[in-house]
Amino acid sequence: MVQAAAVAPVPVPVSTEVYQRLQHFYARQMQSSDDLDVPAWAGSFTEDGVFATNAFPEPITGRAAIAAHCDRAFAAQAAAGIVRRHVMTMLTAEHAAGDGERIHTRSYVMVLETRRGQKPTIYCSTLCEDVLVPVDGGWQVVRREVRRDDL
Repeated sequence: MVQAAAVAPVPVPVSTEVYQRLQHFYARQMQSSDDLDVPAWAGSFTEDGVFATNAFPEPITGRAAIAAHCDRAFAAQAAAGIVRRHVMTMLTAEHAAGDGERIHTRSYVMVLETRRGQKPTIYCSTLCEDVLVPVDGGWQVVRREVRRDDL
């Protein structure tokens, strides 16, 4: 007897209303990073949230560790007179069957960088994949995977 292959759950796109709420969440989150607002940016992750990227040797786990990393990175950026702007495009958002209330998103994020007295340049181009959960009428990131295209 031939055994049937396992079928992967089919993702279901979120509603237009949820998609709009996600757009607002990401606009506020990206702007908090650009504004060097550590409490707001780190606060957009769950207490046990994970930030993983191919730019770091290991993922950063936990909101406190994410905040500590951002404190150092944002301070260095400010001291160097660097302004960064995150430009998010091509956002997709789906419910994954069997994954409760979690939302899976995928987007492209271009990071522009301007040094004092210079023209803006592209710092990096990335693919960002998140798992989000609803919290108090908003969203928090459970896990973020950022893949820089240049690495």
